[in-house]
Amino acid sequence: MTKRDLVVRISEETGLVQQDVLTVIQKTLDYIAGAVAKGTKVELRNFGVFEVKIRKARVGRNPNSPAADVRIPPRAVVKFKPGKEMRETVLMLTPKEEGQRTQP
Repeated sequence: MTKRDLVVRISEETGLVQQDVLTVIQKTLDYIAGAVAKGTKVELRNFGVFEVKIRKARVGRNPNSPAADVRIPPRAVVKFKPGKEMRETVLMLTPKEEGQRTQP
């Protein structure tokens, strides 16, 4: 689903003009991105949490020359932790193994 798909669906369901919906969605995303860029945790109930985590320094390997170690410095990354409802919904997409019994 793209931002455009989201705008069209919300516009159709609410009767609002697509340009107004796009403006609200874009402002929302801008505020979330701005808060995360400042290191602020953004928590959207029933959806999830965006936060900045610092990855530790580590040693990597270049696949083209595996003998040479490459030092990877620590860096900040954005992490997303889905909310309980989203996690449970996505979990239902897990394929069932053949021969596995379903619980009553």
